[in-house]
Amino acid sequence: MTTVDAQSGRLASAAEQGRICALAARGQRDLQRRVAAQPDLFPGEPFDAALLSSISLAMAFSAPWCTAEELGITGRAVLWGFAVDWQVDHLATSRSEIDRITKACLTVADGAAAEDPLGRFLAELRDDLAATPGFAGLRGLWREEIDRTLTAMGREWDWKTAVKDGTGPPTLTEYLDNADNLAATVVNVAHWIHTGTPETHRRLPRLVTVSDEVQRALRLVNDLATYQRDLEWGDLNAIMLVDDRTEIERRTAAQIDHCRHLLAELAADCPREADYLTRQLGFTSGFYRLTDFWGAR
Repeated sequence: MTTVDAQSGRLASAAEQGRICALAARGQRDLQRRVAAQPDLFPGEPFDAALLSSISLAMAFSAPWCTAEELGITGRAVLWGFAVDWQVDHLATSRSEIDRITKACLTVADGAAAEDPLGRFLAELRDDLAATPGFAGLRGLWREEIDRTLTAMGREWDWKTAVKDGTGPPTLTEYLDNADNLAATVVNVAHWIHTGTPETHRRLPRLVTVSDEVQRALRLVNDLATYQRDLEWGDLNAIMLVDDRTEIERRTAAQIDHCRHLLAELAADCPREADYLTRQLGFTSGFYRLTDFWGAR
């Protein structure tokens, strides 16, 4: 390869990265408008510009072949996950509040009118998804993923409460089996429903299975990066459940390797979806080397 060829390759690579960042910028502006319209749901300190930028960048780098309009629903699905996490993890003071949040969101997922800001935000997402051909047949799967996410967040709240009361924490296996509290797969399902082909829709059960494994890897990557913050905020973290941090480092490496094999197999039948999950895992692994999504509590 000549020097000119090498320079041309670097120029093309930088241009593609610039295009992806522009895609993210458009997504961030959309999220900013929606956050500004609901200040009670998205208080300014945790839901700051850096969080919205990080969400948009993650989506743009995971699916750079999509348009800004296609990624709009994906970004809002992520934002809904953060909003639920904030309410359950940091605002709720009783189990009855968790149950109320869960019931309200599932009622909206079933088609009812929303009665609170979180429900109204989810209802907008539901109605946009409903405009997608094939949603009627996939609504049950989407609702199931919302239920799994809310149940997992509630379960973690129960664990944290039990630990504060002097009861032992969950095992590492139980903790990782509860990785739906990360709200990654529920976002992926919304993304695939909205942007996928009929063939993608037919393969959703398999895609969910692989996404769940990637979600477990993301849970571990997240925990390695946010251990100190989780201590300060009183959150659970995988490192708290073992005697040695290196055990989590080994488990993370093994889970990522497991995902590589699953994604390689998936690529034969679902190349774009496998690429999406691969890029999601790669972006998050790099992102957490320097920062994380949440800012100040």
